Amino acid sequence: MSHPGLPSVGPGAIPPGATLLDVREDDEWVAGHAPDAVHLPMSQFTARLDEVPPGPLAVVCKVGGRSAQVTAYLLQRGHEAVNVSGGMLAWEAEGRPLTANGPGPARVV
Repeated sequence: MSHPGLPSVGPGAIPPGATLLDVREDDEWVAGHAPDAVHLPMSQFTARLDEVPPGPLAVVCKVGGRSAQVTAYLLQRGHEAVNVSGGMLAWEAEGRPLTANGPGPARVV
Protein backbone atom coordinates (compact mmCIF):
# COMPACT_ATOMS: atom_id res chain seq x y z
CA MET A 1 0.00 0.00 0.00
CA SER A 2 1.53 3.33 -1.01
CA HIS A 3 0.65 6.75 0.36
CA PRO A 4 1.76 9.72 -1.77
CA GLY A 5 4.03 12.11 0.08
CA LEU A 6 4.67 9.70 2.95
CA PRO A 7 8.19 8.28 3.20
CA SER A 8 7.86 4.56 2.47
CA VAL A 9 10.24 1.66 1.94
CA GLY A 10 9.82 -2.02 1.23
CA PRO A 11 10.88 -4.57 3.84
CA GLY A 12 14.25 -5.03 2.12
CA ALA A 13 15.02 -1.31 2.20
CA ILE A 14 14.50 -0.52 5.88
CA PRO A 15 17.18 2.03 6.78
CA PRO A 16 20.14 0.63 8.74
CA GLY A 17 19.77 1.39 12.43
CA ALA A 18 16.02 1.95 12.24
CA THR A 19 13.83 0.26 14.85
CA LEU A 20 11.05 -1.82 13.31
CA LEU A 21 7.90 -0.66 15.11
CA ASP A 22 5.02 -3.13 14.69
CA VAL A 23 1.64 -1.45 15.26
CA ARG A 24 -0.56 -4.51 14.71
CA GLU A 25 -2.84 -5.74 17.46
CA ASP A 26 -1.90 -8.32 20.08
CA ASP A 27 -3.39 -11.35 18.29
CA GLU A 28 -1.53 -10.45 15.08
CA TRP A 29 1.74 -10.01 16.99
CA VAL A 30 1.39 -13.33 18.82
CA ALA A 31 0.80 -15.22 15.53
CA GLY A 32 3.98 -13.91 13.91
CA HIS A 33 6.31 -10.92 13.93
CA ALA A 34 9.81 -9.88 12.97
CA PRO A 35 12.28 -11.13 15.61
CA ASP A 36 13.73 -7.71 16.50
CA ALA A 37 10.54 -5.65 16.19
CA VAL A 38 9.10 -3.50 18.97
CA HIS A 39 5.36 -3.99 19.50
CA LEU A 40 3.13 -0.99 20.16
CA PRO A 41 -0.46 -1.60 18.96
CA MET A 42 -2.10 1.23 17.04
CA SER A 43 -5.18 1.02 19.29
CA GLN A 44 -2.97 1.90 22.28
CA PHE A 45 -0.55 4.19 20.48
CA THR A 46 -1.47 7.63 21.78
CA ALA A 47 -1.80 6.38 25.36
CA ARG A 48 1.64 4.75 25.15
CA LEU A 49 3.43 7.40 23.09
CA ASP A 50 6.17 7.63 25.71
CA GLU A 51 7.14 4.04 24.79
CA VAL A 52 8.08 4.94 21.22
CA PRO A 53 11.77 4.08 20.86
CA PRO A 54 14.18 6.93 20.14
CA GLY A 55 15.90 7.23 16.79
CA PRO A 56 14.74 6.35 13.29
CA LEU A 57 11.67 4.15 13.00
CA ALA A 58 10.31 1.85 10.29
CA VAL A 59 6.60 1.40 11.05
CA VAL A 60 4.87 -1.81 9.97
CA CYS A 61 1.39 -3.35 10.13
CA LYS A 62 -0.18 -6.14 8.06
CA VAL A 63 -0.50 -4.32 4.71
CA GLY A 64 0.65 -0.73 5.26
CA GLY A 65 -2.51 1.27 6.02
CA ARG A 66 -2.37 1.47 9.81
CA SER A 67 1.39 1.93 9.75
CA ALA A 68 0.97 4.81 7.29
CA GLN A 69 -1.35 6.57 9.75
CA VAL A 70 1.10 6.02 12.61
CA THR A 71 4.03 7.14 10.45
CA ALA A 72 2.21 10.38 9.57
CA TYR A 73 1.40 10.91 13.26
CA LEU A 74 5.03 10.39 14.26
CA LEU A 75 6.34 12.70 11.52
CA GLN A 76 3.99 15.46 12.71
CA ARG A 77 5.58 15.12 16.14
CA GLY A 78 9.13 15.38 14.89
CA HIS A 79 10.10 11.70 14.81
CA GLU A 80 12.17 10.25 11.99
CA ALA A 81 9.89 7.55 10.54
CA VAL A 82 9.15 5.64 7.35
CA ASN A 83 6.20 3.41 6.50
CA VAL A 84 6.98 -0.19 5.52
CA SER A 85 4.94 -0.54 2.33
CA GLY A 86 3.27 -3.90 1.90
CA GLY A 87 3.58 -4.49 5.64
CA MET A 88 4.16 -7.88 7.20
CA LEU A 89 2.57 -9.60 4.21
CA ALA A 90 5.42 -8.23 2.05
CA TRP A 91 7.90 -9.12 4.82
CA GLU A 92 6.66 -12.73 4.77
CA ALA A 93 6.54 -12.87 0.96
CA GLU A 94 10.21 -11.83 0.83
CA GLY A 95 11.08 -14.76 3.08
CA ARG A 96 12.20 -12.59 5.95
CA PRO A 97 12.34 -14.19 9.41
CA LEU A 98 9.24 -14.52 11.56
CA THR A 99 8.85 -15.64 15.14
CA ALA A 100 5.69 -16.40 17.11
CA ASN A 101 4.63 -16.08 20.73
CA GLY A 102 1.75 -18.50 20.27
CA PRO A 103 1.28 -22.12 19.25
CA GLY A 104 2.14 -23.37 15.80
CA PRO A 105 4.43 -21.95 13.16
CA ALA A 106 4.89 -18.20 12.85
CA ARG A 107 2.57 -16.62 10.30
CA VAL A 108 1.11 -13.25 9.39
CA VAL A 109 -2.58 -12.89 10.25
